[in-house]
Amino acid sequence: MIIKVLGTGCPKCKMLESNVRTALQETGTSAEVVKVDKLHEIMEYDVMMTPALVIDDQVQSAGRVATVDEIKKMIAAE
Repeated sequence: MIIKVLGTGCPKCKMLESNVRTALQETGTSAEVVKVDKLHEIMEYDVMMTPALVIDDQVQSAGRVATVDEIKKMIAAE
């Protein structure tokens, strides 16, 4: 599983990345977490607002910080 956090490095982007890592730890799930901060790469996902969360190339959340519980549910659905 590859989880991408899309954002330019704002506090909300950092919070989303932290929530992803916490969700992975709490569920015992192994995944590669990638921070995508280049605008041209973010635009490839047709995301209008960051932060955004992409799991296995599917946009799961955009324009807000997903909670740890929400991310756990997204991970379980994969």
